[in-house]
Amino acid sequence: MQLTSAPLVAWGNAWLSGHVGLDDAVDAVERRGGPNLIGTVPADDLPFDSGAPLRTALVRLRGLDLSVFRLALPTWGDPFGLVGPKELNQAALEAQEGVLLQLADTQIGLVPTADRRGSSYAGVSWTPYRATNTPPQIPGLAEAEQRLKLALIEAGRTLEGITDIAGFEPGVHEELGTLEAHQAPPLAHGYPPRAHRLAAQAERLARVIALAGPASGRGMTGGQAEERRRALHTLDMAVRRAHVAAHAAI
Repeated sequence: MQLTSAPLVAWGNAWLSGHVGLDDAVDAVERRGGPNLIGTVPADDLPFDSGAPLRTALVRLRGLDLSVFRLALPTWGDPFGLVGPKELNQAALEAQEGVLLQLADTQIGLVPTADRRGSSYAGVSWTPYRATNTPPQIPGLAEAEQRLKLALIEAGRTLEGITDIAGFEPGVHEELGTLEAHQAPPLAHGYPPRAHRLAAQAERLARVIALAGPASGRGMTGGQAEERRRALHTLDMAVRRAHVAAHAAI
């Protein structure tokens, strides 16, 4: 699960809570995704022109009493972390991620897209949307941790004995190890150790789910393939909730 939104939420919250400076937060976000540009919404809801650099946008948003960054990781059939309206939800569902910014008297949603220009420029473009001014329902660390544990146990029991249990192609285990070796910590300074552990576990399991991919079908009945799909889907839901809970725990 290569999330564009997660670094902005983690380092944005670390900046707002005084654990890192603005320059360090922006550098950390852009080190992972390249230059970040934030657009504007109609009716001058944000005090900058379309395509403002991240540093400029954050300073001006702070002037609007920006108080928290919230991570949203929705998927079709499970709009987790979203609050509406329809336009924001649709865009975030297509991207399968987004960020909610709580300002003094309103909430703004940001949805990322890859910003590529030519062969050498790669960054992130954020499209803002008006968001319903209601906090999303986010589980606490303990609840998310327990749900992830139960989903992992259930997946293990369901998949036990099914041929082609993981659906991995040759060499995927080595690829997963390489990814982990070069993985930056999911969270920023200031988050509690329990949140760091949960985020790291969720990140690992998200990569396992992604690398598992669709079952090849070799040696499995149609019923076994469906059981496998459901087990991985349930685990994915728990992983996304763990990610969001960890990123909210500061």
